[in-house]
Amino acid sequence: MMKKIFIDGKAGTTGLKIFDRLSGRDDISLITLPEELRKDSNARKKALNEADIAFLCLPDDAARESVSMIENDKTVVIDTSTAHRTNPDWSYGFPELSQKHYEDILKSKRIAVPGCHASGFIALVFPLIEAGIIDKDILLSVFSLTGYSGGGNKMIAQYNENPEDALLSAPRQYGLSQKHKHLPEMTAVTGIENAPAFCPIVSSFYSGMEVTVPLFASQLNQGKTIADIRDLYSKKYTGPIVSYDENDDEIGFLSAAKLSGKDSMQISVYGNDQRILLTARYDNLGKGASGAAVEILNLVMGVEATKCLEI
Repeated sequence: MMKKIFIDGKAGTTGLKIFDRLSGRDDISLITLPEELRKDSNARKKALNEADIAFLCLPDDAARESVSMIENDKTVVIDTSTAHRTNPDWSYGFPELSQKHYEDILKSKRIAVPGCHASGFIALVFPLIEAGIIDKDILLSVFSLTGYSGGGNKMIAQYNENPEDALLSAPRQYGLSQKHKHLPEMTAVTGIENAPAFCPIVSSFYSGMEVTVPLFASQLNQGKTIADIRDLYSKKYTGPIVSYDENDDEIGFLSAAKLSGKDSMQISVYGNDQRILLTARYDNLGKGASGAAVEILNLVMGVEATKCLEI
């Protein structure tokens, strides 16, 4: 049965990517609003309530407003904003984390799409907590390299319109106050008791992401080693979207743009018996945003998870 889909916030980076992925499908019908009604509350409310599945690609407050407009019990909401990622009444949209996450998505009417930086951190840390390899009170750090498209239309324009700006030509660290909006999500979903020290860095390439969590062997529970982590990931992440790839570097280098344009995620482990590097590489616009949202749509619709995804 054909599903009616509405993208609230289609003009944003994530909304446009979702629209492009869905526009050629023959198993859905897209509800669209003319430009002059794109921000009209009555028109949006009507579309939200007509839709079988609604994507929210909006700022947090606008996403909450959209949810409040829905007056039926049938519309499934897939929210790409930060608004509901730590809300216990919403399912967390990362099906590869566990069977429970997968099943919750299938039966839920309210699903939060993971944040881009948070996706890599959670993919790396959640299994270690779940398996008891590290403790919940562990103190962690994480750094994340991302393409500038992660900053949305405003940052994309900044980079495209200022190609000679020397400050933009080099990587730029941000989130300096340690109050990045992904920190509550990283903490809540993994179950750790302390937010990590987080160093996000944006650089002058369009899309792609590399998240690294360093560990000392002394932080692992007694008897656990780097080999146990590799074994855990290799059994948990078997694809087709998230997979463990041993020795996936480029002759000693790791490019954050390796999976640009893809919707997959590669998990790898580097280092030695004393110092360990856990890495996740993916596209901030793919598994970090619109690709993850479309994967959720596919699961909700009961079709192949990779339909219309670039793996």
